[in-house]
Amino acid sequence: MAALTFQDILRDIRNKVLSPVYLLMGHESFYIDVISDYLEEQVLTPEEREFNLSIFYGKDTDIATIISTAKRYPMMSSHNMVIVKEAQHINNIEELLPYVQHPLKSTILVICYKYKNIDRRSRFCKELSRAGVVFEGKKLYDNQVPGWIDDYVKRRGYKIGPGAVQMLADHLGNDLGKIVNEVRKLFINLEKGGEVTTGVIEANIGISKDFNVFELQNALGSKDSQKAYQIVRYFADNPKSNPFVLITGVLYVFFSKVLLWHTLPDKSQKNMASALSVNPFFVKDYALAARNYPPAKIIRIFSFLRTYDLKSKGFQNETTGSGELLRELTWNILN
Repeated sequence: MAALTFQDILRDIRNKVLSPVYLLMGHESFYIDVISDYLEEQVLTPEEREFNLSIFYGKDTDIATIISTAKRYPMMSSHNMVIVKEAQHINNIEELLPYVQHPLKSTILVICYKYKNIDRRSRFCKELSRAGVVFEGKKLYDNQVPGWIDDYVKRRGYKIGPGAVQMLADHLGNDLGKIVNEVRKLFINLEKGGEVTTGVIEANIGISKDFNVFELQNALGSKDSQKAYQIVRYFADNPKSNPFVLITGVLYVFFSKVLLWHTLPDKSQKNMASALSVNPFFVKDYALAARNYPPAKIIRIFSFLRTYDLKSKGFQNETTGSGELLRELTWNILN
């Protein structure tokens, strides 16, 4: 049987298809928090929670307490719910095995095991899979983030274009909790069905539509030196909002895709969009960058990126600030 997806689990909870035990684990805590909160909201009414909801934290509880609470029968409710947050701090978590093998049907035990996984091959995981639900929240790769943002915004009834999607992805990274918090700020300032534009983003969450890593990437790709240096000056004046390590990381990914462009024989828009994992809207930008940067130059750029990344961390550099390092890096890329 295929593992349940995040959406599958939310759908089952919504339809009252419930399991007596949930193990929610993985490096992406966003999914764990959403499923746990959704169970709490959907299964018990506010009145029922007073007597039938117990929340424990891994650092402050033990297996005996969890089991004894899970074995209680509900009071004036169909379910007793026990949520164990930060369960990764319980060293002997697998001692829950006897309860997992014979869970109380009227109890819903939710184990939130963040930032790591329990081996699915272990007896504990296998038995838990038989009794309930095992879900692993995986971190998205950087190239998956734009699609996730696009889907998230549209599922909630709003519109968003490729440029705005990329702007958010470049600025916010792959922390889904952070992305959701920032995007919700945008929804507050839009009518239902409105469009999240680069202007809306700039006005509400402090990302400049003219001075961001995405625009620097485009300026370098098109060899627009004037715009590139304008952006670099802005970054130098706002180093906390534009950390050097983020900039070099984005540029490394960008030039890796430009190098890949050179190796692919089928340069149709559809094939290139798939191969580069980008929206077809941006294929033309990579085509332009490929014309401006032959493979030999890109290999040299990778060397510059590694060198200046190390310098930004103090290696063979004690005095040059990140702003000046970025200016030097930009010059080396363009020349």
